[in-house]
Amino acid sequence: MIHLVNSGQRSLGVTFPTDDQAKVVLWSPTAKHVAIKIYGNQSAIPLKQEALGYWRLTTNQIKPGDLYTYILDGQREFPDPTSLSQPQGVHGPSQAVNTSAFHWEDQCWVNPALDSYLLYEIHTGTFTQEGTFRALEKKLDYLKALGVNAIEIMPVAQFSDSHNWGYDGVYTYAVQSSYGGAAGLQHLINTCHHKGIAVVLDVVYNHFGPEGNYVGEFGPYLTDNYYTPWGKAINFDDAWCDGVRRYVIDNALMWFRDFHIDALRLDAIHAIKDFSPKHILQELREEVDTLMAETGRRHYLIVESDLNDPRFINPLSENGYGMDAQWIDEFHHALRVSVGEEPTGYYADFTGIGHLAKSYQDAYIYNGQFSEVRHKLFGHSAETNTGQQFIIFSQNHDQVGNRKLGERSSQLYSYETLKLMAGAVFVSPYIPMLFMGEEWGETNPFFYFVGHSDPDLVEAVRKGRKEEFASSHSDEEVPDPESDETYERAKLQWTLLEQESHQLLLRYYQTLIALRQQLPALAHLERRQLDVVADEQKETLVLHRWHEDQHVLCLMNFSDQPQSITLPEAGEAGAVWHKLLDSADPAWQPKSQSGAGSSPESVSASETIQVKPESIVVYAQHHEKSRFHVPNPISQRLYLS
Repeated sequence: MIHLVNSGQRSLGVTFPTDDQAKVVLWSPTAKHVAIKIYGNQSAIPLKQEALGYWRLTTNQIKPGDLYTYILDGQREFPDPTSLSQPQGVHGPSQAVNTSAFHWEDQCWVNPALDSYLLYEIHTGTFTQEGTFRALEKKLDYLKALGVNAIEIMPVAQFSDSHNWGYDGVYTYAVQSSYGGAAGLQHLINTCHHKGIAVVLDVVYNHFGPEGNYVGEFGPYLTDNYYTPWGKAINFDDAWCDGVRRYVIDNALMWFRDFHIDALRLDAIHAIKDFSPKHILQELREEVDTLMAETGRRHYLIVESDLNDPRFINPLSENGYGMDAQWIDEFHHALRVSVGEEPTGYYADFTGIGHLAKSYQDAYIYNGQFSEVRHKLFGHSAETNTGQQFIIFSQNHDQVGNRKLGERSSQLYSYETLKLMAGAVFVSPYIPMLFMGEEWGETNPFFYFVGHSDPDLVEAVRKGRKEEFASSHSDEEVPDPESDETYERAKLQWTLLEQESHQLLLRYYQTLIALRQQLPALAHLERRQLDVVADEQKETLVLHRWHEDQHVLCLMNFSDQPQSITLPEAGEAGAVWHKLLDSADPAWQPKSQSGAGSSPESVSASETIQVKPESIVVYAQHHEKSRFHVPNPISQRLYLS
């Protein structure tokens, strides 16, 4: 039996322990005979069968860059399920890669504390016109100037063609060739670390994509016991599940060890079905802890979950699964309803301001109440979980791309509302995340798009997308997910930053981020040092946060009319509140829009002030303005390069 961590290399696939030797390990418990075919060699080389369905070979006939396939039972030929490279696509041969060949220069890199993360979600293919890791690197100085210290890259596991969100990956170990492959990803991460930016990689351990999916030819990677929205579930607890569990854990360790990834974001873990005595996430936590102890590097495990179950983020010592943090969609849903989203579909469970206040306080909005959408009592209290265990956002790839027309917030809400929503996220006691382009109000949609070569699959995707929105009241056609035009229209328009309104919104985001990072009361994610009061009739919300002797008061008006807000008896008695930011200030209004003045520069407790429509005002006590350093505007050369 091969141990996962202690070898210092992947335990599966083709690896190169020395310059002149290759090790091959394949899991295929259903095969009777296995050989590896190396392109350019006259005959295939048989592998030796071992216990528990593993096959092994040590040879000097395979070199990095060689193309190869496996031949099962003398007749069926397939790419490697643990391939690191598919240069000819998902149906072509695999390519041997030596991940140790890359020269790392990040020895001094230290992964920041999770509570200091400011995340920025990126789809590599549409972030730039080129759609490559190399092009992404050219924008890192821009992201750094914005205040971002961690990027979250949507899945890069090899998928069919070059147009895909990434969740249809079929080679979990292979980096998408059109993006730049394994070496391109390593170079990107090395550069990110040089610039002080952590890298979070989105990975999919709940299903395999539909095209080029040959894992079932090698063994029972899937089970008939459970089904997910994408078909059969991955086999984590059925017959022969040990090989599948090893496949997943070895993959996670590879990203951390061989690619220096700082954190993994595990997609939709509510679709991971596992009734084993030790859940796969618990086992993953243990293996990652062992790796960190050996390497001295810190890595985080972040999950997407809609279960409102703190067991996933509770530590192993408390019989939890030990994940470090989770996405929390409920904050997003409550925020969207607060700014006018129709309470239909999954928004039907949310009432707006009241629920937004509850999310600030409790993280989970549903922690045991009856859900009208789910038709059951739902959720559990997360009272003891810290603020750094929750990641929030006003938009992300799902919440934009799963709309019929892929509209971003900039196409749904007013300019003032965009600023209010951003403020609501950045003053929270949770980790904030931006979706690429939101900081300048990108107007291009982010559609759902795929690229398949199988005509039947293409038609099935088109049909499924139309059926999903059959009850939509909009007369507009569902964009064709297979169309090149759909993909091209989803790309960011960096040239928008030459226009005043977009440039101003970017400057506003940059200032908000600096405010959050510099004010201890906002930077420390202390959920217990927080008060929030909502007035559902006026559609206003007052959020009070503090750290030691510093207090911050955030006044939010979600209505379309000016509202009177009386400041609470908060902070030090008699101390004056000094204004740090007002989104309605003329300084944050494009010249094309008339400015209507702003709130007072300083106020006292119990004083009543007028807060402009769709705006947020931030006041602070015990904080001299000189200590808040407004960052220099981002140079055009950083975003137009």
